[in-house]
Amino acid sequence: MRILLIEDDRKTSDYIAKGFSEAGHVCDVFGDGRDGLFQAQREAYDVIVVDRMLPGLDGLAIVRSLRAAKVGTSALFLTSVGGVDDRVEGLEAGSYACAGRQCG
Repeated sequence: MRILLIEDDRKTSDYIAKGFSEAGHVCDVFGDGRDGLFQAQREAYDVIVVDRMLPGLDGLAIVRSLRAAKVGTSALFLTSVGGVDDRVEGLEAGSYACAGRQCG
């Protein structure tokens, strides 16, 4: 599986990318929202894992832009933002919303 991870916290992105790699997946990592959006529009991915709060462009704007451009790649928010309104906003943007312990 080919995965795009857009996460600005280096420790977190290294940990997640290592797990994906150990599971046999290819994972491209970008720490800036604009760069991540550009990459998502340029290359084909099986899934995009995106942080909500990013420099350059936030995760909601990335997913909204992808949906407006008719990019239908599955997207997953990985975030500490976990209020009901935040999850609804993520779903409305076109992603599966997942926050911390509520993911399992």
